[in-house]
Amino acid sequence: MAAVTERLRAVPTETMHLWLMLVLTFTTGINDAVGYLGLDKVFTGNMTGNVVVLGMALVGDTGLPVVGPALALLGFLAGAAFGGRVLKAEKEPWSPRATGLFALVAAIMLGLAALLFSAGEDPSRAVMTITTTLAAIAMGTQAAAARHIAVKDVTTVVVTSTLTGLAADSPIGAGKAGWLDGGTARRFVAVALILLGALVGAGLLRVELGAGLLTAGVVIAVTTAVGSWHHRAVTTIL
Repeated sequence: MAAVTERLRAVPTETMHLWLMLVLTFTTGINDAVGYLGLDKVFTGNMTGNVVVLGMALVGDTGLPVVGPALALLGFLAGAAFGGRVLKAEKEPWSPRATGLFALVAAIMLGLAALLFSAGEDPSRAVMTITTTLAAIAMGTQAAAARHIAVKDVTTVVVTSTLTGLAADSPIGAGKAGWLDGGTARRFVAVALILLGALVGAGLLRVELGAGLLTAGVVIAVTTAVGSWHHRAVTTIL
């Protein structure tokens, strides 16, 4: 155990936070795939998608849901506000409060997975709405915590701004010097991981409706544990 702690302590804080946020980006892809494909076309992390779905649904006769995306939007905002309030007085990026928020997100995901497992292959609309709303609250909380940790280009929930920066700074865009540096790699990895997460989430739907959220919950829990462990290891020597 001591050897593992020493190895964690040797990892620079910025590097650790980058990889932890990238892993959380992967879980967002899983959650959105489950929400959209398995739970009535509702995104739980990508609120841009919900705004677009909601706008199209309001036209009528589109077969798209209105209540689910609307509640997910409100839930995400509530979760983000809660996360911002909890971290309001924190000065350091990762803290016990950040650990608590990420742990809460993991617990919600695991609880929702259990709900879906118990609901069977054809859950009621009420179960689907409860699941997507609570998942959106969790994703809003996660996004607020990630924003506080402030890893550049990695918000854990969206990649549009990441793609914008990638293209705008490229040789065919602004042609900024140092385009092929760590920032570019970070952007590519963030996009690739949310894509991979969506792929995994869609694949797990073929196994069991709750399998995706279970996987996301476990990964978030492990990520939280590693982040907390690293924080304690670093602060112990300070």
